[in-house]
Amino acid sequence: MGTTTTWGPGGHRAGGLTSSQAAHRLREKGPNLVPRPRPPSPVRLLLAQLTHFFALLLWGAVVLAWIGGMPQLAVATALVVVVNGVFAFLQEYRADRAGQKLLQLMPARATVVRDGRRRQIAAQDVVVGDLLVLEAGDGVCADGRLVEASGLGVDASMLTGESTATHPGPGDAVRSGTYVVEGEATAEVTDTGTATELAGIVALTRQAQAPVSPLALRLRTVVRTIGGIAVGVGIGFFAVSLVLGTPLSDGFLFAVGVTVALVPEGLLPTVTLSLARGAQRMADRHALVRHLESVETMGSTTFVCTDKTGTLTRNEMSVVEVWTPGGTASVVGHGYAPTARIDADEGTLGRVRNVALAAARCSTGRVVRSGERWTPHGDPMEVALHVLALRAGVDVARDEAERPLRRRIPFDASRRRMSVLAAGQVYVKGAADSVLPLVADDGGAADAVTDLAGRGLRVLAVAARTAVPADEEAPATVVESGLTLLGLVALEDPPRDDVHDAVAACRTAGIRLAMITGDHRVTAAAVAREVGLYRDGAPVVTGAELPQDDAALGELVDRDGVVIAQVKPEDKLRIARALRQRGHVVAMTGDGVNDAPALREADIGIAMGRTGSDVAREAADVVLLDDDFATIVAAVELGRATFANIRKFLTYHLTDNVAELTPFLVWALSGGSVPLALTVLQILALDIGTDLLPALALGAEPPHGTTMRRRPSSGALIDGRLLRRAFGVLGPTEAAVGMGAFLVVLGLGGWTRGAAPAAPLLAAASGATFAAVVLGQLANAFACRSEVRWAGALPLRGNRLLLGAVAVELALLAVFLLPPLAGYLGGSPPPAAGWALAVAAVPAVVLADAADKAVRRTRQGRVRVPRRGVRKPSTSPSGGAAGA
Repeated sequence: MGTTTTWGPGGHRAGGLTSSQAAHRLREKGPNLVPRPRPPSPVRLLLAQLTHFFALLLWGAVVLAWIGGMPQLAVATALVVVVNGVFAFLQEYRADRAGQKLLQLMPARATVVRDGRRRQIAAQDVVVGDLLVLEAGDGVCADGRLVEASGLGVDASMLTGESTATHPGPGDAVRSGTYVVEGEATAEVTDTGTATELAGIVALTRQAQAPVSPLALRLRTVVRTIGGIAVGVGIGFFAVSLVLGTPLSDGFLFAVGVTVALVPEGLLPTVTLSLARGAQRMADRHALVRHLESVETMGSTTFVCTDKTGTLTRNEMSVVEVWTPGGTASVVGHGYAPTARIDADEGTLGRVRNVALAAARCSTGRVVRSGERWTPHGDPMEVALHVLALRAGVDVARDEAERPLRRRIPFDASRRRMSVLAAGQVYVKGAADSVLPLVADDGGAADAVTDLAGRGLRVLAVAARTAVPADEEAPATVVESGLTLLGLVALEDPPRDDVHDAVAACRTAGIRLAMITGDHRVTAAAVAREVGLYRDGAPVVTGAELPQDDAALGELVDRDGVVIAQVKPEDKLRIARALRQRGHVVAMTGDGVNDAPALREADIGIAMGRTGSDVAREAADVVLLDDDFATIVAAVELGRATFANIRKFLTYHLTDNVAELTPFLVWALSGGSVPLALTVLQILALDIGTDLLPALALGAEPPHGTTMRRRPSSGALIDGRLLRRAFGVLGPTEAAVGMGAFLVVLGLGGWTRGAAPAAPLLAAASGATFAAVVLGQLANAFACRSEVRWAGALPLRGNRLLLGAVAVELALLAVFLLPPLAGYLGGSPPPAAGWALAVAAVPAVVLADAADKAVRRTRQGRVRVPRRGVRKPSTSPSGGAAGA
């Protein structure tokens, strides 16, 4: 075409691509976009809530009820399923919308060199070969290789996990999804769209399959158990009815009625609302739950793999110590506000001011006051140096105005230091091993560096000399020679105030901890020791040292207090998988794009809400709105309380089932000579009428004081102890009082065994049984608040919702026993004797429960007190539930 292409020193086109070349490559390779996963259809999400295992059981009950000629029961059960499904859908859909902002790391615009001049274009139009112009504050929209760089600092923490900025130079790579925090550069684009490293991590995230939650597995077991019992009892009664000579069709309809009656229709909404209540409580404690089942999974956690930066630490670099040849000063206080104390004598304080001024003049990061807040701008480490200067009383802005910079030699990866020339002075700041060789006398600084670095602090050396006019044009090696050491600055990302207590709480709760970070081994180990996470003898390894075999990896990391530094995304993914294979319920925290695959693989993925990437939040089950490790502990406590609460209302429901089933057993065992004490519709009124609100209130029971002093829940929702309480103590007590009331009312009315009672007498006796069961369940609700303490030992105001639910339960009892509804259900108000016996159900249930718990405490005391008087740890399979 007659044009001449100019090539830069690195082999790139100095004028960038032409517009026609860029258009051709855009058509050939496609836009610079990471494919976004299509969000799940709301219709699909709703259908999932209507077709899970428990819902399918209830749909089966709907069909059977309809076939059995009970359309009212069929409609009522269908409404339960639909209302519950819609509620659960709305809860999860709202949480999903709150936590789902996909892939917003990609900037909308980019500056490139095209046709020999700078242009701003849409980031999606960037193509391979483009020259990207990068400045402080820009997001990198594609992978590339640096052509030129001047004082470039890049925050790559979202990809690498490394908390400090990197300083790449010409020839080094820059990655999509990172940010420029200082300096400027030009990079030639090497990969776009799906070929970028960011896209590879996103693809790895999508490949990871989220495991089935422990709650889902446990509920499946519960549903199968209850469904099996209901079907088995129905078949048994069908056989009995045939033996008694009942017509085949009538026997079938009767068996269907019994089967449907034994299905706890109220259990599904109770579980859902209990999880929703737990999710709301977690949200109040700054943990956003994106999937309801994650509430209980948090309580089942046995191993927490936590990041360091921003979770255990504040994610704020702070100067904590300044060493000078004449003394050391400690800086007391964190944060960006310059209100902090510097402990030093007046002479040392003066030297600290010299160090702080020189370090701040060699930095571009600043903290700016905005109203009552101080906001950081630029590299976090340089911001910390500016804060130090303000705390030391140095007016950096005034010095900059009076002595403007004459020359700036930026930081680069080979020199690892930065120098500036102001009026009369040369200031140098950089890595200690880069600056100390340039000073004539380090005054013992080398030993100080060893001590500070061994404590996990990041150490910078600051030096100066008098400037001469020739320095303005001299090479860097000349400007940075003949220096006098001013001092050393030690920085740290300080631990959060409450993290030490939170770590201790995890240990008390039987949860193992591991730190998994992209930071250096020494820094990671020092922070782990400071917060109490590291335990003597636990390994401190890097990602490169991890075994390739998953079994060996699991054996290595399955220890409390492990520290794993400099990890890659694949490492965290393998660690989560290896721990799960060893039987752990794994919670994995993360904030970067690189963490997303591991968050998806873990049983519970926990993303950071303030500093985390959108990709990590999309992959997570829980989002910490305050990025605080202590919030994890609060969420675990609430999760354990939710598990305990589910066991409580399961006990409550199963107790009722015993009382409901007993009239059918008596009828069958008596060969039909004793009439049925309850009708199918009365049982339905119990399940989704009087029982529902107290069960929901039990689901809102607050955590018990011992919840976090027990091991994680690892047993089934329904175990031997729960079955024994429901089927051996509480249920039989309710059933005995209910049947006693029924038989007494019949007897007082002149009924004899084998005779058919008059309809009014049967209705009154049935009403007495109904009232006895309702009142027995009233007492049962208070008994089920704890598995170990009797109802009178629990404060009534500890669960105000239960008081309101019981009041509604009594009101519904009156409604169900008064015309016209009483006749429709098959009962009527009982006589005085029936009421007296029905009311007796309250003390009977309370006393039976108290006696059972007293006997159990006595037995446990004998087992738990060994010969030497040392208390044995609890081995309750229900973990936290046992103490509630």
